[in-house]
Amino acid sequence: MADRKALNHYYPPDFDPAKIPRRKAPKDAQQTVRLMAPFSMRCNTCGEYIYKGKKFNARKELVVGEDYYGIKIFRFYIRCTQCSAEITFKTDPKNADYVAEHGASRNFVPTKEDDEDEGEDKLLTEEEKLEKKLEKMEGDPMKQLEARTLDSRREMEILDALQDIRTRNARLERVDTDAVLAKLHNRVSGPSAPDAGLTAQSIEDAEQAAAEEEDEALVQKYFGKALDTSNAANGNGVTVKRKLEEEAEAEPDVHTLLALKSAAVSNPVGTTNGSSSSSKPSTASAPAAKKKKNAPNAFGLVRKKK
Repeated sequence: MADRKALNHYYPPDFDPAKIPRRKAPKDAQQTVRLMAPFSMRCNTCGEYIYKGKKFNARKELVVGEDYYGIKIFRFYIRCTQCSAEITFKTDPKNADYVAEHGASRNFVPTKEDDEDEGEDKLLTEEEKLEKKLEKMEGDPMKQLEARTLDSRREMEILDALQDIRTRNARLERVDTDAVLAKLHNRVSGPSAPDAGLTAQSIEDAEQAAAEEEDEALVQKYFGKALDTSNAANGNGVTVKRKLEEEAEAEPDVHTLLALKSAAVSNPVGTTNGSSSSSKPSTASAPAAKKKKNAPNAFGLVRKKK
């Protein structure tokens, strides 16, 4: 009994490999392979449906005289499960698919119109592409409306981008490169560099003067009439409003009120002129009432005249 999985084989001393005849296989030799149906199909003989994925023992052969950029194309032979009619299909390297060739028809053919159009468009120029697009849109008003909408939107986007570029360019034109370099040099070198400091200081003074001129122009523009009237009212050009303080009547003190009351009791109303004249020294002898000048103004009050 021979050994299984033997690593060494015996070659006799008289072995000559040149004497071994070479086997000649036919060019159209077929191989038996096990495969599954690549697509659902219907037999043209009996009408039996063969679903995708059904397994078959098929014969495979090379298609002579056909290739796709050097890629070989193979043909497969199977038989219908109902009537045993022969069905053939072959590979399609261009679309990475299979093509039904004989004996059956494919149930669903995925037509790739867009891909075909793209392949054709690659060979066309820009003018030819535009003409082709216009020809397609001539019979469809909705496509024409969509195209006009897209064109207007694209135009608005281009105008916005152009406006941004113009604004950026105007901003860059206003920037003084010498001033920027002077400020940068002053920042790097510090206050120890006199020339750079003077340059930066002069630039700041010029900017401040320009700002003040702009402010004065704005004030003159909006408040020019008011300033003219105020200058006419006051020589200095400043209008001053003063509030006239009115002297309020002095209120009597408590001691004064008591003295007046006692005098009224001692000299009734029905007295003669002599008595009234005699009462004058008594009133004169009373302590004088101290007038409080501007008493209400002490509290921040102003009395209005009636």
